Amino acid sequence: MDVLRITLAQYDVVWENASANRLKLDQLLEPLKGQTDLILLPEMFTTGFSMNARKLAETMEGDSVIWMKKQAHEIGSAIAGSLIIKENEQYFNRFLFVEPSGQINFYDKKHLFSMGGENQYFHCGNKRVMVNYAGWRIALFVCYDLRFPVWCRSINDADLILFTANWPEKRRYVWQTLTKARAIENQLYVAGVNRTGTDGNGVIYAGESTVIGPKGEVLCDLKNHAVLVDTCAVTLQELTRLRSKFPVAKDEDHFEIYG
Repeated sequence: MDVLRITLAQYDVVWENASANRLKLDQLLEPLKGQTDLILLPEMFTTGFSMNARKLAETMEGDSVIWMKKQAHEIGSAIAGSLIIKENEQYFNRFLFVEPSGQINFYDKKHLFSMGGENQYFHCGNKRVMVNYAGWRIALFVCYDLRFPVWCRSINDADLILFTANWPEKRRYVWQTLTKARAIENQLYVAGVNRTGTDGNGVIYAGESTVIGPKGEVLCDLKNHAVLVDTCAVTLQELTRLRSKFPVAKDEDHFEIYG
C-alpha cells in the first residue's frame, strides 16, 4: 500500500469511564467505514491518564480490546491507542495496534512519567515494537517516550512513528517541537494524537494532534481544544524518493539500544 490514510481521533476523554468513552467513539468513528486505513486514539483512551490502575485495568480479553477488534473489523481499518492492562498481577500502559483481521501487536510504555507518579503504579516495558502493516513499518510509542530520541531512533527499520498521548496544554510547545524533530532526524512520518478537555486531576489538554512529514512539514494539524476526527494521507513512494535523494542514513552513527 503506497498511500496510507491515517485518521486522528481527538476528543475529551470521559474521566475513568470506559463504557462512556467507547460509546463516544462509536459515534465519532462510525462515518469512517471504508474511508481510512489506520485510526489513532489518545493514550488511555477509555479512562484518561489515571493512576487508579487497580480499579480501572482490563485484560487482553476485556471489553475494550473486544471493542477495538470489532471496530477494526467493521471499519476495515487498523485501530491503535493505549489502555490500562493487567497481566501477571502487573499493570501496563499498553499501546495496542489492532488490525482488521483481529491480529494484535502491542507496546508497553517504556518511559513512565515519574513526575506524575506513573512509575509507582505501572510497570515499564523494555522492548521496542515495530509493526508491519500494509507494507509500512510502523513504530509504536506512548506520550513521554517522545522526549527520548535514542529510544525513538529508527535504525533503518521504520517509515512511520505513532505517538498516543495525554500531553498537557502548558507543554504544548514541546509537543509541537519534538514531533517535528522525531520526523526530521529519522526521515519518516510521525503521527501523534492527543486528547482535549480537562481530566479528573484538573490537567488541561489542548489536543493539537498532528501528522508530520519527513522534512518537518505539517500535513495535518487539528485545532486547539476542538473535538475533531480528521484523515491525512501519507505516501511511501515520496518517502523513499526523499531518502534516496538525500540519504542521511548512510552517515548515521551505529549503536545498540538496550531496554
